[in-house]
Amino acid sequence: MSLFNVNPVTVDDYRRRAKRYLPRFLFDYIDGGANRETTLASNVNDFDRYRLIQRVMKNVDNVDTGTTLAGQAASMPLALAPVGMAGMFARRGETQGARAADAIGIPFTCSTLGICPVEEIIAATGKPIWFQLYMLRDRDIVKALLKRAENAGITTLVFTVDLAVAGMRLRDYRNGMIGTNLASKLSKAAQLLYSPLWLKDVGIKGKPHTIGNLSQVVPDPDDLNAYKAFIDAQFDASVTWEDIAWLRDLWPGKLLIKGVMEVEDALAAVNVGADGVVVSNHGGRQLDSVASSISKLAAIADAIGHRAEVYLDGGVRDGLDVLKAVALGADGVLIGRPWIYAMAGGGETGINNLLDTFQREIRTGMALLGVNRIDQVNRDLIELADAPARLDTGLEPKPLRHTRAV
Repeated sequence: MSLFNVNPVTVDDYRRRAKRYLPRFLFDYIDGGANRETTLASNVNDFDRYRLIQRVMKNVDNVDTGTTLAGQAASMPLALAPVGMAGMFARRGETQGARAADAIGIPFTCSTLGICPVEEIIAATGKPIWFQLYMLRDRDIVKALLKRAENAGITTLVFTVDLAVAGMRLRDYRNGMIGTNLASKLSKAAQLLYSPLWLKDVGIKGKPHTIGNLSQVVPDPDDLNAYKAFIDAQFDASVTWEDIAWLRDLWPGKLLIKGVMEVEDALAAVNVGADGVVVSNHGGRQLDSVASSISKLAAIADAIGHRAEVYLDGGVRDGLDVLKAVALGADGVLIGRPWIYAMAGGGETGINNLLDTFQREIRTGMALLGVNRIDQVNRDLIELADAPARLDTGLEPKPLRHTRAV
């Protein structure tokens, strides 16, 4: 790295810093995907299939990036995605993410498997957050988590449906993160010795390293291996849309279904009462060789956008990616790895700076597209990279879908 390149700006800049700071097994955990990681790469690279259409001589003297996400005012169409064990990448990491999101005015999503409990995260800002949940075999635990979230003042539930079983994340086997044998323990110990700053700030000062929202139900809350065994046993491969209907009856707030990649599943989610879906392949961490999230977005937005909100998760790396997603029909996007890289590479200030860059990229992009408001970003402003004409078949210009029928 050049001696003159001292200020991280992009997601890639922060990723390089995070790689130097984190123990290898933790960096691979956040950076990696399933199997050969082809879907992981496609999530990012497929944004290049689309081109924005620049317009000139428009009055763009008053560009406003603000919008509404799940009924909540947001400064831009972006939210921080749930990330399991975020508190292992920086000291009490979920609280840092929540403060950064609050500072710029966007939602933060707490993972069920986060290090910090929901109450600690909310106390960091005094503001509402979103809460992400899985369907567990023990439905009483699900009920208790829902009540806990409701009592904490949460009004938006992000329910993940693409984890019937955990994907084959081969990096975790290779670096010793998965495994309790002697070789795995020695490997992790050696990696920790090469990460002294992390060891002091997070490993020692960042305790407790429990999965905060589940600390009352796991037999040994101080043992992450015990947590893994508990979670593996609790993932429920028998879940169907009937269970989501049961969940809908229990949850009084907004319900977003995360992990939808096909129109049929999006329609099913809306039919059982979801207020929105998140088009997502779990960041390429579940079934490898499936399509990228961005390639599935337009068809799902066309199918349910008049009935429910549509979000995109996966592959977003800058503000122009956000605009492409909105142009293809998304109400907003979620970012996971980017905010973790920024936090590991630059702390809470790193997240603040990265989110500020995203917003400035969105604002500049809107001005050069010739629009002043997010609801003016539509199919007229995007085309296929390898086609001279506007997008065809399902991607025709159409009325603004952000004005919803009541």
